[in-house]
Amino acid sequence: MITRGKLLKTGAGGALLLALGGCAAPADRGTMLHAVANAILDGALPPAGAAREAALAQAVQGVQVAIAGLPPAVQGEIGQLFGLLEFPLTRRFVAGVGPWNQTSTSDVAGFLQRWRTSNAPLLRSGYQALHQLVYAGWYGASDTWTAIGYPGPPRIA
Repeated sequence: MITRGKLLKTGAGGALLLALGGCAAPADRGTMLHAVANAILDGALPPAGAAREAALAQAVQGVQVAIAGLPPAVQGEIGQLFGLLEFPLTRRFVAGVGPWNQTSTSDVAGFLQRWRTSNAPLLRSGYQALHQLVYAGWYGASDTWTAIGYPGPPRIA
């Protein structure tokens, strides 16, 4: 059972983590998104090599396009989440991973799984946001539709 004290502590802790994440210097979001997309889309991507890197670059670009289409308030929340994951101290504390360009796909998948099944609503929401953004970025591109048997939107005559 969640008591009022636990709720207040969780809220204060989440606010502190988001504030610390917001203090991060602007980093290369592409590196973080590349690592996250690589883990989330692992089974849908081509094998390692140039084709996989091109697909990941397309997915990262798609995530950025998806974010640009969201309301400013939601973009701000996503910016806070990304700041949390980019700032080394908060990234290590809440995600349990090191620098994104040195973290294995299995380590990223592990952090995502921990967030997905966490008792903390803030972490579960963070997982859902990352998952939905990566899927929007990936499946928003028409050249990925054939892999899932989607013929495209119906034509209106």
